[in-house]
Amino acid sequence: MTYNTDYDDCLLILKIMNSPLSKIKFLLFTFFLILYTSPAFAYLDPGTGSILIQGLIGGFAATVAFGSIYWQKVKAFFSKDISNKDNSDKD
Repeated sequence: MTYNTDYDDCLLILKIMNSPLSKIKFLLFTFFLILYTSPAFAYLDPGTGSILIQGLIGGFAATVAFGSIYWQKVKAFFSKDISNKDNSDKD
């Protein structure tokens, strides 16, 4: 009988990762990694704020544009439905 070693290895890794002890180790590792921080000594110049504001304005404009297109389609769908009902009532 032949075994697919890659598949068996994946199953073994999944079994190990699903064990409760492994989850606790991962959480502890993540917790200590977050606690271990060092100063970044970063400088944020005025251009950075400008880029952030442009991104927010662009995101808002994209949302409004998408919403207006979607709103027009919904409005068109219901206006066709109402006009068809009006025509059927006249007949």
